[in-house]
Amino acid sequence: MQRSKNDVWVGLFVLIGAAAILFLALQAANLLTLSFEKTYQVSAKFDNIGGLKPKAAIRSAGVVVGRVEKIVFDDKSFQARVTLALEKQYVFPKDSSLKILTSGLLGEQYLGLEPGADEKTLAAGDTISSTQSAVVLENLISQFLFSKAADSSTPAADGVKK
Repeated sequence: MQRSKNDVWVGLFVLIGAAAILFLALQAANLLTLSFEKTYQVSAKFDNIGGLKPKAAIRSAGVVVGRVEKIVFDDKSFQARVTLALEKQYVFPKDSSLKILTSGLLGEQYLGLEPGADEKTLAAGDTISSTQSAVVLENLISQFLFSKAADSSTPAADGVKK
């Protein structure tokens, strides 16, 4: 009897530990957000979203003010339409702007929301028109390499005529 009682307690302890590890893994991967704040939805269009994913953070002044709700391709404008869920307690001017930023050199991407100066505020269903697309590292490297190749292929003008 004593042995089966200990087995139940050990099993319960292992089950609680596994649930805690699963919870931490989901939190770390940004797949689980436990926010019970009321939100309002706004949208924005980007030419290139890079590696931005749904549930990515929206930050203003370093504070998380919302999450990316969904990302779809708009086949009329050929842009990515990003739907944002901003917490109701945070109110931003209508002329606010969005940038896709990266935490660290190769870290996860998030949206940076910079407030504007308009007196009117964003409401549910509004669209943020001032956006800056993601900086794609591969494009920067190829631009750098092509500019170096172009510099080396042009002859140096040393003022000597032959």
